[in-house]
Amino acid sequence: MASDWTGRGKVRAREITGGAEIAIDGITTQARYYKPLVYEFFRKEFPIRPKGGDFEVELIMEFVGETPRLDLDNLAKALLDSLKGHVFFDDSQIAKLLCERRAGERERITVRAVRRGVLEGA
Repeated sequence: MASDWTGRGKVRAREITGGAEIAIDGITTQARYYKPLVYEFFRKEFPIRPKGGDFEVELIMEFVGETPRLDLDNLAKALLDSLKGHVFFDDSQIAKLLCERRAGERERITVRAVRRGVLEGA
């Protein structure tokens, strides 16, 4: 079950089975930029309740041209902090974290957070 995307600006999100998927257009080298951006999006446009249990999180940063000078670990921490209290209660619930940087058709960051053991379409 995947619902339609919500959001009109740089951030969009949708509920998926067991969690949420978030897409952020554009990339900046300042990881701290993302935390308030995503936090405010959840607060104003996508009010969902956090879920318990362990989560698996996949973070993909797509870029165009030269590889951006952005530490994936800092980006992951900022984004996970912004999801806390919305998708899950605390980032200590993350049992698996996959971060990937790859060339893409446009600059975008996608975060998919799903409760462990819940399969899409199940």
